[in-house]
Amino acid sequence: MAATLQLDVESLRTLLAALDYGGMTRAAERLNMSQSSVSWKIKRLEERVGRPLLIRDGHTLRPTRDGRALIPDARSLVEIHDRAASRLNSSELTGTVKLGSNEEVDAVQMASLLGRFKWSHPNASIEFVIDYTRNLARSIDRGQLDVAIMQVSDANLRSTDTVLWSDRLHWVSSHAMTEDRLAPVPLITFGEQCFYRSLSEPDLVAARIDHLVAFSASTTRGVRAALAAGLGVAVLGSRYLDDDIIEWPRSSELPELPLVHQIARTVPGEAPAVATALVDAIAGELLDASFADAEPIVA
Repeated sequence: MAATLQLDVESLRTLLAALDYGGMTRAAERLNMSQSSVSWKIKRLEERVGRPLLIRDGHTLRPTRDGRALIPDARSLVEIHDRAASRLNSSELTGTVKLGSNEEVDAVQMASLLGRFKWSHPNASIEFVIDYTRNLARSIDRGQLDVAIMQVSDANLRSTDTVLWSDRLHWVSSHAMTEDRLAPVPLITFGEQCFYRSLSEPDLVAARIDHLVAFSASTTRGVRAALAAGLGVAVLGSRYLDDDIIEWPRSSELPELPLVHQIARTVPGEAPAVATALVDAIAGELLDASFADAEPIVA
């Protein structure tokens, strides 16, 4: 009787990570293992299956036909395994955590993170709200939130903050904006609550560059659409610079914009144990710009 094929969950997890994160190196970073270990696990899986599952084209990976067929079942198996393990390893942490976040973290990824935290700590409850950084900063200091994920400048960074990633701001426009010397300069902003305006507009005033708010949107997606249409100039992080969103040519007339930090901040004083555990879980997923390719939304 032929031996029954048995699929190893960790090898399936490694295969999915290599595809999801675009290669062996990023998969190794994500899984906290060496690149050679990632390669070995995938090779062992392919040997067990008896056919290749990945096509290696330089540094690019893509699934073979058999790999594509395996992916949905692999995801289900890994999810079932993790859910069962979380139940067995669930903690005794109890209490309610009030968590606020701007939408620099993709909503789908945040929901997934909170779902896993809930599985690990079934006796804990999470109240989650999305808001602007300015409002979150006030709420955390007033004790209305236990944890806030938000952006701060160097001047407002605290020693107790957990820095998730950092990014430098830039004045940006697009090739569609053909008139760089428009007066007044049309600005694209995130509205009255925009965190970036207090960091950037004083520089325009100091340089005596006339300007007006021509377009406001509450989301980065809206701001980028306005930029693509050539409606004006905006302030965005360096990660958004590409072939379409470019440095505003007149930015050389202005001081360099500051570095900003996406942080997790706990309520002043001694934070509840469940809040500390949640920050640890957030940092484990987001630290070192793990979500650099995410689609941030609110500034």
